[in-house]
Amino acid sequence: MINAGAQTVYDRMKEIIAQRNARGVYTAMGYTSNLDLVLDFHMEELNALLEKYLPGGDLAKMRPAKLIRTTEELLETVVYYCRCGIGGEVDIEDPDLIRRSFPYENAMGGTAVQAALALERIGAGSIVHLTDDSEAVRVQLDSPHIRVPAADGTLKGTMEITGRHPQEVHVILQFRKGSVIRLGNQEAVVPVSNRLILTRNTVNVTLPLDETYLTWIETHARQVSSNVLSSFNCILDQAVLEERLDRVIAHVQTYRQNNPDGTVYFEDAHYHDPVIRRRCIERLYPHVDIMSMNEEELASTLEMFGRSADISDILSCVDGVQFLMDRFRIRRGVVVHTKDYAMYIGDRGGADIGTGLAAGCMLATAKAANGHYGTDADIRSVMELPLSETGLKNLEILKEKGLGESVLLVPTFYLDRPKYTIGLGDSFTGGMQLIF
Repeated sequence: MINAGAQTVYDRMKEIIAQRNARGVYTAMGYTSNLDLVLDFHMEELNALLEKYLPGGDLAKMRPAKLIRTTEELLETVVYYCRCGIGGEVDIEDPDLIRRSFPYENAMGGTAVQAALALERIGAGSIVHLTDDSEAVRVQLDSPHIRVPAADGTLKGTMEITGRHPQEVHVILQFRKGSVIRLGNQEAVVPVSNRLILTRNTVNVTLPLDETYLTWIETHARQVSSNVLSSFNCILDQAVLEERLDRVIAHVQTYRQNNPDGTVYFEDAHYHDPVIRRRCIERLYPHVDIMSMNEEELASTLEMFGRSADISDILSCVDGVQFLMDRFRIRRGVVVHTKDYAMYIGDRGGADIGTGLAAGCMLATAKAANGHYGTDADIRSVMELPLSETGLKNLEILKEKGLGESVLLVPTFYLDRPKYTIGLGDSFTGGMQLIF
């Protein structure tokens, strides 16, 4: 049975989308795109490969490779992430190494374009920035609700433009809680459902910025309710990073001048290089209205700047967020999204942040439950799920500590064994944009 609070959020979402479409308002989604190969991964196949290639291996001692070059390195990397139940990204020299082992299907990769697809499925419009603009990518984004700025100043569909950049492939391996890794007489149970991304970077390692996209947003800023920044995480060269950050910061300033009510929203990610991550944080955070991350990214960022956080302790997370806001002068606030709750700390700026958090949770849970971006029916089905007990407990802790007003926390709908674990944060990001 759908609870009253969820129904209110659902009705508000539909109302907001209708109003945005009537006014020709978009969310700007930047910056990378790529082709995902989503593996049909089963633990039995991994176990068989372990017996074949690593018959004398020790599951507890297997560690991830920095760059996967061999089948043995691939298997040890997969075992490590599955055994620990953690998500992450690892570079792979040749995606065919894993592609040959498992069946797969094409999907969309990139934070912002996945957020655009989550919005597209419920009828909301976005403008996207493409790096991998291969036909395989453009086909997946072919929708009247997804537009690409063209050189003549118009907005076009993705199939109306010509690809210019090389294709980039990311391999997505999802594993489920309770699956058992076996090798000889050893066993390891997967503690948490999560995903591993194996990347072979081409175009995104330099993140070529499309001036047509940036200029359209700057000159039509009033039509852009929020400007989503993401995807600096694949850059490896600091000189390239500095050049891209210079342009994006100038772009953000122009956008803000032309639309003072617009929101600059930065979604975090797993970075390939900690030096790049630190520099990106130091330069971009002060120019961002809202910073958004998951709990693992929060802990990683705090550790980088000499702070620790227990991500299982909501008060520790709150303290960590406050530290980041103070240290980097984030303009409005910080979002933390997890499988159990979504939380916002900061100035709400007149936006209905609670609706945004709840909408994001609905879209993310619909993706987790069904394996595809949530349709209207999928979202209504999700609204019948129970709320996370951990999320509810955290809400009570905040109230008991007198933080119920200053910290806004929304429990998620609970799924013990999600069907899909990739793109959940991206779907959440899409839902958040509806309130701006």
